[in-house]
Amino acid sequence: MTKLKEGDKAPGFTAKDQDGNTVSLSDFKGKSLVLYFYPQDDTPTCTKEACNFRDNYQSLLTQGFSVVGVSFDTEKSHKKFIKKYNLPFPLISDPDKKIIEAYGVWGEKMLFGRNYMGTLRTTFIIDGNGVISHIIEKVDSGNASQQVLDLVK
Repeated sequence: MTKLKEGDKAPGFTAKDQDGNTVSLSDFKGKSLVLYFYPQDDTPTCTKEACNFRDNYQSLLTQGFSVVGVSFDTEKSHKKFIKKYNLPFPLISDPDKKIIEAYGVWGEKMLFGRNYMGTLRTTFIIDGNGVISHIIEKVDSGNASQQVLDLVK
């Protein structure tokens, strides 16, 4: 698995969102994209992160950002998660972990002293040319959108 760095070209992707629509990196050409990876729909920390992006979505739009979340959950799971929390941005499904692995966010984690493999919560800011301008590896779930906004001040 390659470790991406700021300044690298973002790996292209095409996947389905919660409504079965195709979403590709190329859809955001000329726009800034917040592409955030999270472990699982409707879990406490992931919900806190998604709701933080929701609550500050207008500020992100004002700064020219689109927001897309990625996890290996199904389209059906994403649809329920979006409906339950009124999320205004798409969540794309990556059940085979192709996007997760291309972005280098599949790795070893620890929970209750047990090691396991999972999605590493990470946010990528990708510019309009498809270049990674920032990578946030230490995501503060309750403050995720502010971490993005602070980088572009």
